[in-house]
Amino acid sequence: MSNTGRKIAVVTDSTCDLSDEQIKDNDIKLLSLKVVYKDRQYIDRLEIKPEDVFAGFAKEIPKTSMPSPGEVENLYRKLADQGYTDIISIHISSGLSGTYQMVKAVGQQLKDLINVEAVDSKTISIGSGLIVLEASRLVQAGMGLKEVMQKISKLKEEIKLFFVPETLEYLIKGGRIGYVKGRIGEILNVKPIVSVNDEGKYYTYQNVRGRRRSLAAMVEIAKEYAAERRVKLALLHGNALQEAKEMVDKLNLPNIDIVRFDQIGPVIAVHTGPGVIGLAFYDEDYDKNHANS
Repeated sequence: MSNTGRKIAVVTDSTCDLSDEQIKDNDIKLLSLKVVYKDRQYIDRLEIKPEDVFAGFAKEIPKTSMPSPGEVENLYRKLADQGYTDIISIHISSGLSGTYQMVKAVGQQLKDLINVEAVDSKTISIGSGLIVLEASRLVQAGMGLKEVMQKISKLKEEIKLFFVPETLEYLIKGGRIGYVKGRIGEILNVKPIVSVNDEGKYYTYQNVRGRRRSLAAMVEIAKEYAAERRVKLALLHGNALQEAKEMVDKLNLPNIDIVRFDQIGPVIAVHTGPGVIGLAFYDEDYDKNHANS
């Protein structure tokens, strides 16, 4: 099914942690969250870098805020003016942010102007980014809206996301701890591998004693998944370049396509803190895994 007669835009928010080049090359439209300090605020990615966030932690741990409804409406109206008939708007998990619910409400208000399909990624950071990249690829290939929506719905079920924070302090302070166990494990040097559940909230996937072991266990999770599959994978870190490089080296295998390796974005940095390392990956044949769904 082609998108003949329709013009589809792919929109996401700045927590997707795709690179500027990926956003530009894939014609992805970006809504920016904000990093908010007591006396000032910055537009995520545009006015502040993750290094700035980490450097300022000693003085203040900032908060974050969503794009305003007005900013969302302005973007959607601009796209309508440019001849777009449909928007696929893919966002950070509703279990971690109100962004999805807000853009969905704005889209409903504009339904006579443009059709907005709001998508709750049920994941975060590059996990969401991988869904956005695939949606863009499908749209650019000429696929129709209904089929694109069906495929990314299947992909959402396949995306795997795991990360190891250096400390749980920032998840706790940001109110994003979800079902992850807190302080007691840290006293015992337990470094949980955190994932996202079906509600789109954090939970402890596996408890591992010591950071090196937890990072090694995360590599093994990815390698085991890729043993009989061709996999697209992204690895991001927060001020932990050397450890992240070591992990990339171990994952640089013939059946693993590493599509993104870099630092996390500023908003994600606020909530995970320095030292975090995360992986997101999926089976390139995800569609076949749901052939009967």
